[in-house]
Amino acid sequence: MINTGGSNGFEDSHALLKGVSRSDGSSDAVVILGAEAGKAFSELRDVAGKTAVMIELNGECLGVHTGEARGEEGGNVLGFARFRLGTATPTNVVELVRQPRTSEAALAAAKAVLESAGLQVAVCGDFSGRIIDRLVRPYYNAALTRLDEGLATADDLDITLKLGLGYPEGPIALLERTGLEYHFEVTQELFEAYGDAAYAPARRARVAHARAVAQQHAPVQINSPFPASSAGANSD
Repeated sequence: MINTGGSNGFEDSHALLKGVSRSDGSSDAVVILGAEAGKAFSELRDVAGKTAVMIELNGECLGVHTGEARGEEGGNVLGFARFRLGTATPTNVVELVRQPRTSEAALAAAKAVLESAGLQVAVCGDFSGRIIDRLVRPYYNAALTRLDEGLATADDLDITLKLGLGYPEGPIALLERTGLEYHFEVTQELFEAYGDAAYAPARRARVAHARAVAQQHAPVQINSPFPASSAGANSD
């Protein structure tokens, strides 16, 4: 286990970081976590001698760290990301990223490591957004756009999708609870990667992102609808 700190998906108390015991032959698998996982991988020795090397990803593709060649890339290095929507508690789902020539032994070892830590594993190819974001982000964008168009109120949109489709929470409430600015960041990356209008950040997400950036520089002015006591104005 190599923990570089600043993981977006795993708290220090999670079983994966505690080095859960394994009897499945994956004891020589290496898990690299945190904001500097890519750098740690580049410094790792004897990569080829490991059953599996697992790099925690954010929005990037695994190929950013391993390189790619003629669609024949892959071996014993895999990527993984625990899905988390904005500021919400991370889910129990981990997307395990393989490449075209990833070995079955490495894939099996990586799945065993994650499952032994109590996680549910979904295997996917090395694409921006992986499975969940590519499926749900256009849905969230559509809901935000319909709200702007006046199709229905936020409450009516949410309750219709909750009762009609059985979702535990409506999209507007979910995004506002977990941070529209984070939805902007993900959809902007997807739009840049694929050029598909369905991924283009919705207006409300763009506004939330701009507000979050502005708050970092001028929290007093942004938190108030009016300038504080006309600060900076000359008075007689």
